[in-house]
Amino acid sequence: MLQQKIPATVITGFLGAGKTTMIRNLLQNAGGKRIALIINEFGDLGVDGDVLKGCGAEACTEDDIIELTNGCICCTVADDFIPTMSKLLERENRPDHIVIETSGLALPQPLVAAFNWPEIKTQVTVDGVITVVDSAAVAAGRFADDHDRVDALRVEDENLDHESPLEELFEDQLTAADLIVLNKTDLLDAAGIQTVRDEVASRTARKPSMIEAKNGDVAAAVLLGLGVGTEDDIANRKSHHELEHENGEEHDHDEFDSFVVELPALADPSAFIERLKGVIAEHDVLRVKGFADVPGKPLRLLIQAVGSRIDSYFERAWAPDESRGTRLVVIGLHDMDEAAVRAAIAAAV
Repeated sequence: MLQQKIPATVITGFLGAGKTTMIRNLLQNAGGKRIALIINEFGDLGVDGDVLKGCGAEACTEDDIIELTNGCICCTVADDFIPTMSKLLERENRPDHIVIETSGLALPQPLVAAFNWPEIKTQVTVDGVITVVDSAAVAAGRFADDHDRVDALRVEDENLDHESPLEELFEDQLTAADLIVLNKTDLLDAAGIQTVRDEVASRTARKPSMIEAKNGDVAAAVLLGLGVGTEDDIANRKSHHELEHENGEEHDHDEFDSFVVELPALADPSAFIERLKGVIAEHDVLRVKGFADVPGKPLRLLIQAVGSRIDSYFERAWAPDESRGTRLVVIGLHDMDEAAVRAAIAAAV
């Protein structure tokens, strides 16, 4: 008897858009579905996996969470993703649904295309690609360049390319989407939300559905069961780098760097976070995320920063066999001065 294909949802979005929070909400309200979760981190510290393993959702146990660290999934499909999927499908208790959280730096298109590999295509289908957008960042012009000025410069020198890698990545993630979640809309008024809608819509020729969300709170029934079969439509969702490949250029992630900073315990976490805002602004850091040890507290302090916005809360108890400490992943553009950033963060403690 032919087995029904397992649906897989790919969740993508820029750094700090709120993917992990949305997935955590999804797992806690999965309606009894057994969900396997594949998480791809950019950098060595698997922060998102630790956050999700602590969510206590019956729908997704620790054995159902698989982390692919220190490599962008779009560049390691053959080496990492395909073997991971094969092992998942060999399990006796196969999942009802697979959720894949890409790194904030990943291109969704190569991952979706991988579902056409023979050993995957007969067993799994892409239920849909969901792109999470940080509405507050977009409203603040994080990806909104001065188009008139760019056009004027191109008239002056048509050989110049004035698109930033961040802008291309943002557009690629929107182009791949079947559903766009405009997250963090609680930080904006109605006019601001409309501005974000217009900006996002202008970034892709495709017109996927858009919904608004606060704190990543979206019903499982909305996220799961789209039934798109996106792998069959991947040719209509070409990314910038795929178009560049057609012109003989190569794709890499030299535009971004990441490193882990290890620090002592934070005696005054509030003061540290305020000083960290200054470090981020001075060095144009894109993202900081990790855990901190606060003396006298039995719980780990989760720290997540997107630009100058920093969220922190005591997330879970330190495990008995876990070494207490403060470890942060820092992500920025390739020309970021790592030594200077390390020194500045250390001085902020």
